[in-house]
Amino acid sequence: MSGVIVRPAEVADEKFLWAMLFEAAYSREQGMTSPDELRAVPELARYVEGWGVAGDLGVIAEEDGVLLGAAWARMFTRENAAYGYVDDATPEIAIAVAPEGRGAGLGTQLMTGLLDAMRPVYDSVSLSVRRENPALRLYERLGFVEVPDTDHGNRAGTVSVTMVLRFR
Repeated sequence: MSGVIVRPAEVADEKFLWAMLFEAAYSREQGMTSPDELRAVPELARYVEGWGVAGDLGVIAEEDGVLLGAAWARMFTRENAAYGYVDDATPEIAIAVAPEGRGAGLGTQLMTGLLDAMRPVYDSVSLSVRRENPALRLYERLGFVEVPDTDHGNRAGTVSVTMVLRFR
């Protein structure tokens, strides 16, 4: 995958972000067959619905016009808190790589690209990750640390934790 480029996400990428949310949310394990089904799940839909509003920031990985993955961040409020909510000033990241792009370092490329874009704009960023997800090690390598006492159940019936990376 030497020809992979990581570019900024655009409003027109919303459909692909739904597909990536489908991958990130382990939707097949929940019996879902289409990213469109996520629209009926408010706690997940909030990560993509209406993509492109002020504060949204993301990157897309593609190779020869084939979209392979995305990492994106949105702002949430206490009243509309998502899984990895820390506070109203800290955006939360979502990330996924398409099955055909996995195992080639795309997750690292996506996270690095997104964090580089976020660093001058925000003081910190958060995410929620399943404890058994191998990506947890990637987040730790990038400097994320667990927020104490944030273990919470997830839709898959396992445990997730909130992590934060402070830029300053």
